[in-house]
Amino acid sequence: MKTFEELGVSENIRRAIAEMGYENPMPVQEEVIPYLLGVGNDVIALAQTGTGKTAAYGLPVLQKVDPADHHTQAIILSPTRELCLQIAGDLKDYARYIDGLQVLAVYGGSSIESQIRSLRKGVQVIVATPGRLIDLMHRGVANLDKVENVVLDEADEMLNMGFTESIDEILAGVPAERNTLLFSATMGREIERIAKSYLHDYKEIVVGSRNEGAENVNHIYYLVHAKDKYPALKRVVDYYPNIYAIIFCRTRLETQEVADQLIRDGYNAEALHGDLSQAQRDLTMQKFRTHRTQLLIATDVAARGLDVDELTHVINYGLPEDVENYTHRSGRTGRAGRRGTSISIIHMREKGRVRIIEKVIGKQFEQGTLPEPQEICTKQLYRVMDELERIEVDDNQIAPFLPEIFRKLDWLTKEDLVKRIVSREFGHFLDYYANAPEIVQPTSSKSEREDRKASGRQSGRGKDRAVGPRAAEPGYKRLFINLGKRDNFYAREIINLVNRYVKGKVQIGRIDLTPNCSFFEVPEASAGLVLKKMSRAMVGNRQVVVDDADPTGDKPTRRGSRRDKSEDRRPSHRAADKASNGRRKYGKDDWKQFFE
Repeated sequence: MKTFEELGVSENIRRAIAEMGYENPMPVQEEVIPYLLGVGNDVIALAQTGTGKTAAYGLPVLQKVDPADHHTQAIILSPTRELCLQIAGDLKDYARYIDGLQVLAVYGGSSIESQIRSLRKGVQVIVATPGRLIDLMHRGVANLDKVENVVLDEADEMLNMGFTESIDEILAGVPAERNTLLFSATMGREIERIAKSYLHDYKEIVVGSRNEGAENVNHIYYLVHAKDKYPALKRVVDYYPNIYAIIFCRTRLETQEVADQLIRDGYNAEALHGDLSQAQRDLTMQKFRTHRTQLLIATDVAARGLDVDELTHVINYGLPEDVENYTHRSGRTGRAGRRGTSISIIHMREKGRVRIIEKVIGKQFEQGTLPEPQEICTKQLYRVMDELERIEVDDNQIAPFLPEIFRKLDWLTKEDLVKRIVSREFGHFLDYYANAPEIVQPTSSKSEREDRKASGRQSGRGKDRAVGPRAAEPGYKRLFINLGKRDNFYAREIINLVNRYVKGKVQIGRIDLTPNCSFFEVPEASAGLVLKKMSRAMVGNRQVVVDDADPTGDKPTRRGSRRDKSEDRRPSHRAADKASNGRRKYGKDDWKQFFE
């Protein structure tokens, strides 16, 4: 195993990282650091979060900076404010013995004036979210003419979040003679496009295998009926008394509902989603990072870029549509040499997606059997006993109170006292599991049919085409788009398309997908702008139609029912297809034909 000195890291940086506890380089650092210390060496590095990648690019970037030159010489882009602050903090620690080197984090949601003042004083390294950096570029305060190193950290996340155009603009605004490094957990088509457009003779460094899950993560799924998902979640959480986990949900509404249920049931849990203000999100994350919160229930978007050590578990409350999202979820645990567990609680309709994920990440899932109430109660009882044994007693502190305590409890035997202590600490588990509902894990196709019905009842819909007239969440407007699963359009593609045509990054709420079309929700205040900007949207040669799908307006009509005259004037499907050379075109309100 090599040392940091053998990799070429300078003495003042080695001194700083030694104080931080760095002893030997991790595999990704051994591969990347010597290569990046050269000139004109572009890199794509595929590595999971938690493999030491910040130091892999951070140490050589800092070493190549000239502290005497106050111009910006390196920019590091990250997808979220949380990750931006984490990276900037790490770089400042690495550079503590480099006099005159300034690192600045710039991101949305904080005062741009203070960031402008800092940039005008001179900053050699900028760590930024793409949107805020472009804003500062347009204001003329972020001058990138002398940038020699550009790093895209979690590049796949940034592209998934719709920052493609922003990244294109930033890379086009820095000198052509530079080092460019893309760090990504997965290698997708957009990553390859960026590489071909902006990298020169790049080297691909893979730590592990392409698109695989974290090496130290076990993947387990529990197959249950849709109605049993929450009771199954409780069993999983109760079975691991010292669990410290993120529970991923698919929507903001589901996230808040699960968090509220857990809190009502006495768990130390909090929600993290897009409806929270930035201040609320910061407070929630601070409590979670300091272990004051044990369970964080989050959406994929809210949890992107989170860098939290010591997670014991990631729990998927249902599988994500996109395999890359699963890779990022599971990569939050099993970090820094520790082992972690990714648990998925799924129903029969999601079982096929497990096989797809297995093929992509190259790892087998273990099908788990939910722990029985007796097993759970036994583990919780031992937890109480272990905690009692580990309590440190300060005799001097409690001595004044002992005479009264002994007098008060003198009538109890030792056995009675132990029983009361255990009942106080452990009784609620016994009460719950004494009458807990039985969870039957399905195994047959009949179970799959029953589960499909239950899932449809829970979500307020049966078949895909019935999603049209569902009411939007309060404060949101529900819109129709004439692209669906058959067009290979899923949640990520819809988000990217909206971000491409509507500037300002509109918040997108619930997304419902069907084979032929989709529905998505945007804030009511933004609905008019989205409809206007998307009126000229194209996918290839195909016209994109976005329309109001609010069920309080006209309801979809059934085939054979009476229509008004304006509907009768519409061209037939066959004529429309012929007029568009076989490509179906849609006009206003034509989304209703999907439900006729």
